Formats: sequence, C-alpha cells, structure tokens
Amino acid sequence: MVVVLIQGVLVTQTGSGDACGAEWPLCLGQVFPESPTIQTLIEYTHRVVSGLLGLMVITMAIWSWRKLSHIHETRFFAIIAILFIVFQGLLGAAAVVWGQSDAVMALHFGFSLISLTSVVLLTALAFENDMPDVVVQPTISKGMGYYIYFVLFYVYFVVYTGAYVKHTESSAACTGWPLCNGQLIPPLRDGIAVQFGHRVAAAILFFVILFMFIQLQRRYKDQKLIYYSGLISFIFVIVQVISGAIVVFTGFSLASSMFHAIFVSLLFTSVSYATLLAYRSKLKSK
Repeated sequence: MVVVLIQGVLVTQTGSGDACGAEWPLCLGQVFPESPTIQTLIEYTHRVVSGLLGLMVITMAIWSWRKLSHIHETRFFAIIAILFIVFQGLLGAAAVVWGQSDAVMALHFGFSLISLTSVVLLTALAFENDMPDVVVQPTISKGMGYYIYFVLFYVYFVVYTGAYVKHTESSAACTGWPLCNGQLIPPLRDGIAVQFGHRVAAAILFFVILFMFIQLQRRYKDQKLIYYSGLISFIFVIVQVISGAIVVFTGFSLASSMFHAIFVSLLFTSVSYATLLAYRSKLKSK
C-alpha cells in the first residue's frame, strides 16, 4: 500500500499521468508498451502494481471476513478496503480516459489513504486476535471521543488541501517558510491562496493534535493503547511539519515530496487507530 502511495506521488510530481495516452487499461494501445519513455514507465508500473495490490486487498478483506468475523469491526473495514481500492482505480482510469478537474483528482490520494488505513486496521485486528490479554477497549470520556473523531476528519481535510496544491501546481506559489513570499498574510489570489490555505490548515493541525496528546497524557496515560496512539500521532505531525519545510527549502524536490506524503499517510493511520479505540470506548459504555 505504501509503495503504491509513493508511486502515485511520483506520477503526480513527474507529470506522468498522461504518459500512457488517454487509454486504460492499455498503455499507448499496447499491453506492454514498446520503447517507453521514463514517464511512460512510471505511469505503467503504477498501473501494474496498483492492479496487483487491488487483488491482494480483496483477498485480504475476504480472508479477514472469514477468519476474524467474531471481531466487531472486521466486516466494516473489509468492505471499506474493497470499496476504496475500487474507487481509487476507477477514479484513476476516469482521469486518464476523460480527464478530471483538479478538485476531483485531489480525492485520488484521499481514497488511497482510506484504503491504506482500512488495510492497516484489518492487520491490527488480526494481531489483536492473537493477543487476548491486551486491553483494546479504553475508557475515555464522550467529549474526548468526539474530539478524536474531529481530529480524524480534520487530518483528512488537510490531506485534501495538500493534494489540491499538487494537482493545481501551486507548490511554488509561496517561496520561503514559514512566511509566504516574505509576508505573514500574502495577497490571496490564484495559486498563492491554495498554497497559503494549506499552510494555515497544516499549522492548525499541529495544535489540534498537540491538544489531543496533552489531554491523553494528562487523563489517560495509564491506558497504553490510546495514549501511545496519541503520542505516535504527535510525533508524526512534528515530522510532517518539518518535512513540509524541507519540501520548500529543497525546491519541492521529488524525494522530499514523497517523504512528506509518506508521513501524512502514517499520521492519518495512527489517528484512525485512535479513532477506532474511541469508538470501542463508546460501545463499552452502552
């Protein structure tokens, strides 16, 4: 899943999305393109690996449904895993054949993220099944639970704004960091508004997760799973902020952009697990 996410970023960063022509699943009218360019290879291998991954995810989901059906959340995550891997593929195919707006294409990374998270959570359920002594139902307040839900949705929103920056080619609209073109609040027009909006949303995200971690540390440090989920999320958001600055300082290099995408994926996944624990706490209180 992580490899496919990296490949998706690579396709976007190198402008390889049209390198197989307006055809899908064929590439330049061929099953195996002859004399492909580097961009064609990037797009073609992304398609092949994504297709193989789709089969793997469907297999894992069915297997989990059969072997872990006694765990309450298994069927939900199995369905989500299949749905979003299919949505991801169809959206990519539609973009190739018919083209899509930047706003719609920004959803492609978001769908990939949900698919990744569902697979990670299915994996977590499999490990929990083999560790019956681990307490996987924390006891937290309803307010804390709702706040964790909010954090999850807000992380996804920030991810979307970042993907929108990429697809509108607004990455270089703001030079310098943390200021944008040397200004605290630059003129909000065109790509500058898109890039600056993402920076503001990401800065707010840091404090949103910081507050969550402080609350978990103060009130629930003895409940290891929920506490460590908050701690890991806080570490990932720090790395994400740093990697965002590195992206700017390195001139939006491919390596730094891929690093940035990987850590926001890990951040979303860790917050998703914390959300699962918060949901279980709600179930337990009934």
